[in-house]
Amino acid sequence: MLVTSLRDVVDRGLPPDTTAHLVGERIAPHLGATDLLTDRQCATDPTSYRQHVLHAEPDGGFSLVALVWLPGQRTSVHDHVSWCVTGVHEGVEHETRYRLVPATDDSPARLRAAEDVVNPTGSVVGFAPPGDIHRVGNPGPGRAISLHVYGADVSRLGSSIRRIYDLPTDR
Repeated sequence: MLVTSLRDVVDRGLPPDTTAHLVGERIAPHLGATDLLTDRQCATDPTSYRQHVLHAEPDGGFSLVALVWLPGQRTSVHDHVSWCVTGVHEGVEHETRYRLVPATDDSPARLRAAEDVVNPTGSVVGFAPPGDIHRVGNPGPGRAISLHVYGADVSRLGSSIRRIYDLPTDR
């Protein structure tokens, strides 16, 4: 039912920001439902957050993924290959959003932290490139699980990450 609802939105071919907004509306009612994920789809990894691909459209139009985080686990600073919607299913996620400050004659390129957001269970966030540079993690104390819908086939790509940023960061 969720996948069909997501397909109905994505197949409209709307602009990425609009698609992300409508996809967010579709996943929100499912967040926190006890029967949404199996035990296997909630499995953790002690070394890194874990990605479980729940569905990938045969035409590559979107993917539905569960990310499972133990306390203290986080991503690198990155951006994405496509629009994305994240809904927190369990626990809390912390997100830091960044702006890229281009290099000048006087200084190298760097990132400027633009916003810190705490997303509790039930929160939905959507975005589309460009301007989607962020880092996400689980501040703890318990496990966190989030549903991600990407406008790309992550089963084929392996990840939704387009680029990892290893730049100095201004606060």
